[in-house]
Amino acid sequence: MQTQFPMTSEVSRTRALQRNRVLRNTYLLLAISMIPTVAGAVLGVNLGFALFAGNSLVSFLLFLGIAFAFMWGIQRTKDSAMGVVLLLGFTFFMGMMLSDILRVALGFSNGPALIATAAGGTGAIFFTLAGFATVTGKDFGFMGRFLFVGLIVILLAMLANLFFQIPALSLTISAVAVLLFSGCILFDISRIVNGGETNYITATLAVYLDIYNLFVHLLRLLMALSGRD
Repeated sequence: MQTQFPMTSEVSRTRALQRNRVLRNTYLLLAISMIPTVAGAVLGVNLGFALFAGNSLVSFLLFLGIAFAFMWGIQRTKDSAMGVVLLLGFTFFMGMMLSDILRVALGFSNGPALIATAAGGTGAIFFTLAGFATVTGKDFGFMGRFLFVGLIVILLAMLANLFFQIPALSLTISAVAVLLFSGCILFDISRIVNGGETNYITATLAVYLDIYNLFVHLLRLLMALSGRD
């Protein structure tokens, strides 16, 4: 019995070091991923990139196809350097996809302020929730099923609104999405802290998507509440 306690302590210490390493690498790669995102967004705005021009349904399905192809590739190569390359390529593509909403926001008289506010709000929400999940170490795994169902509902509502174009529905989707992706941040950081996610590349992908979608829907809310001058 006396020899089991040191062994148990050593195993716990090793697991804690592994979790800290995954969390540290996730934050580092997440910070790096913002560089191609910003580059893609700036390039997309300057070039007038518009994937959603023309048939909205076809464009939406094309976007989903490209995004899921990237995510499939990242999942397949998550244990190699190629996983990092694909992740950064994906974030550049997602930056390009921001160009549509950024051009609309820049059409407002206070457009740059709206974008800055959305970015600042996203950062504040992320650091608050990530810090809470990290410091408390609480397991938010129980939220997984609820969040998954919420994501499916949001996706279906967005698809339906491509046909109906109801402003009130769009506003509702964004409001719910802000809450939903805030919950996703808690869930995904909690998984890393509690050892549920042991690969920093896939961990970064999950948290990046949370932050990305939080920013997009927060910006949409701000634009709706601001009104066009």
